Amino acid sequence: MSEDLSQFSMMELFRQEAESQNAILTGGLLALERDPTAAAQLESLMRAAHSIKGAARIVGIDVVVGLAHEMEECFVAAQKGKIVLRSEATDLLLRAVDLLMRIAQTPEDRMAVWQGSEGAAVDQMAGQLKAVTQGKPEAKAAGGAEARPVSTATETRPAEIKPEAAAPTAAAVTDRGLRVTAANLNRLLGLAGESLVESRSLTPHVESLLRLKHQQRKLSKALEKLRESLAGHPPDDAAHARMDEAQQQAGVCLQAVVERHAELELFVNRSANLSHRLYREALASRMRPFADGIQGFPRLVRDLARSLGKEVKLEIFGEATSVDREVLEKLEAPLTHLLRNAVDHGMETPDERQRAGKPREGTIRLEARHSAGLLLVLVQDDGRGLVCDEVRETVRRRKLAPPEVIEKLSEDELLEFLFLPGFSMREEVTEVSGRGVGLDVVQNMVKAVRGQVRVSTQPGQGMRFQLQLPLTLSVLRALIVNIAGEPYAFPLARIHSTVRVPRNQIEMIEGREHIPHNGEQVGLVSAGQLLGAGTSAEGEELSVIIFGERGKRFALAVEKFLGERELVVQTIDPRLGKIQDISAAALLPDGAPVLILDVDDLIRSIEVLVSGGRLSKVQAAGGAVTHRRKRVLVVDDSLTVRELERKLLGNCGYEVEVAVDGMDGWNAVRTQPYDLVVTDVDMPRMDGIELVSLIKKDARLKALPVMIVSYKDREEDRRRGLDAGADYYLTKGSFHDEALLNAVADLIGAAEAEE
Repeated sequence: MSEDLSQFSMMELFRQEAESQNAILTGGLLALERDPTAAAQLESLMRAAHSIKGAARIVGIDVVVGLAHEMEECFVAAQKGKIVLRSEATDLLLRAVDLLMRIAQTPEDRMAVWQGSEGAAVDQMAGQLKAVTQGKPEAKAAGGAEARPVSTATETRPAEIKPEAAAPTAAAVTDRGLRVTAANLNRLLGLAGESLVESRSLTPHVESLLRLKHQQRKLSKALEKLRESLAGHPPDDAAHARMDEAQQQAGVCLQAVVERHAELELFVNRSANLSHRLYREALASRMRPFADGIQGFPRLVRDLARSLGKEVKLEIFGEATSVDREVLEKLEAPLTHLLRNAVDHGMETPDERQRAGKPREGTIRLEARHSAGLLLVLVQDDGRGLVCDEVRETVRRRKLAPPEVIEKLSEDELLEFLFLPGFSMREEVTEVSGRGVGLDVVQNMVKAVRGQVRVSTQPGQGMRFQLQLPLTLSVLRALIVNIAGEPYAFPLARIHSTVRVPRNQIEMIEGREHIPHNGEQVGLVSAGQLLGAGTSAEGEELSVIIFGERGKRFALAVEKFLGERELVVQTIDPRLGKIQDISAAALLPDGAPVLILDVDDLIRSIEVLVSGGRLSKVQAAGGAVTHRRKRVLVVDDSLTVRELERKLLGNCGYEVEVAVDGMDGWNAVRTQPYDLVVTDVDMPRMDGIELVSLIKKDARLKALPVMIVSYKDREEDRRRGLDAGADYYLTKGSFHDEALLNAVADLIGAAEAEE
């Protein structure tokens, strides 16, 4: 697209030009450092400096004109073979590029500082560049300690951009396109998605016309048979005339239906094709090449390696891979951490590498590619890697897990500790690392965009980080499932696997249902309970989604798998606030709304249910008369009392769940069916009297029996509880096993009920 220049001032246009040429200069200088006589790179660098000089002259920024001129002269001298631009000269030229960008980004009303207080820095830089152009020996020391010169004996071979990733051509840079806000693009994509859905909604009309056509054919055949049946009867001219007219009208109707069906089918196909193309173009407008987000990484690796006395090259693959602009922006921080860690933690010094039989120069590989509808970003180095026993020792020293657990941790489980906030293998803190900040940023970003990160290591050979991300945040590939008769979308990227499990394989372990999967027992959870929707799953097999990370993996039982879909994500109105376990919404091809599940929220909800002992069991297949255990909710802020009552009632056959206070208990009774509530009075957040009042005022819950068990044994306390609606008041002072069990039996009977 051509760019609409009328809306920008000349100064803004100059800044755009400077940013474009900055990319060419930085990339070209890093590539030139590996081949100082490359004619193509020198030509590109000379033209970039010349372009900045011309643009600065137009807007009247003389300091940039002078500085760019000295850079241009330097490149021309190298083209003519008068000088060779080694690492020291590259250091100086890169700092000159940085200075150019500082000037270009200065607000217009403060540009005068470069003619005054800041002018000395420009003059000094211009003088150092002139010395390089003239080949003076003192040029090597230009910039003092900041230049960080290295001796020719240990000349550093810095980061590399692959030839195909070299600085973009001038033509590519000038085609910047029309500036549109991200919000406008989001709205455009949303409308395109709705258009695509609406085009699909015409399909049922085509199918209904097709059915009408079949019915019309049947009518014509019926009339024909009626005519044949009349042939054997005495002739009746009037009847035959009416039959002929009916058959003729049926033929006309059939022909009209056939024509309208063909026209509508053609229209639907064209509409769907046009909507699909519109949607793809709108989606493409949000996509940018991976190269746009990584332009600063070669310079980052080069400068950091030189500061640490290491030799490192950065190889970049997949620069043209399309990435959602939001994903690309979010990738900058985590990739920066991974690259800095690779250089600082991972890479050995040249001498160490040589002693280990490796090349003196280390290699970091940064790659982006599409795979199975996802974006894979790989950061891999050939450095020292990690020894898992050292990680285990760090975990033990920092007391991050019980000693007996630490000894049993697998390699994958140990590497997960790297992503904990504050975790570091370094004891000392340096300017580069040692603060334990970094990898948690990587994991948080990946989770925020519904992705995953995996890490592997080979001691002495290097480390490998793989980020698995969605191609775009606006479109989601999801598994559509049926939960309590409603469709829900589960992000494919967060699914470990889907299985069908015979009910006879469900095992009870420590009071919870589990299913076997790949040699481990995975906790089974009812999706209906999590979403407060109930469940009506039937049959001898369960449809189960396995999700979560190793050590925190769950099996979610749903009613049915409905298939995979590509959904256009629609954000939920912020006025509704955060809806528990739901991240967004979308429309199915038939126009029906579907909620997209928030996997991280689901995991937290499961953990809350498990810790509170409120996780219900997956219902048995129905059909025949069954017996169920009656369910009792125990609400008490005392762990000792909760456990005592839970064990007493559980030993008698009741299914018992617990809540830690009145608010927790109120949330439980609103989402799960119970036969009885046993509650204390004095509790934080909500006391027992208030809980009883809320239950008895609720039309759905008022028939639920409630027993108060309290230390308060005064008559006024008892009266207060009964007035609130309690069905039984038992004091803990006279509490004994039989009293509690007898009271429960009086209220709800035996532990089992027939259904």
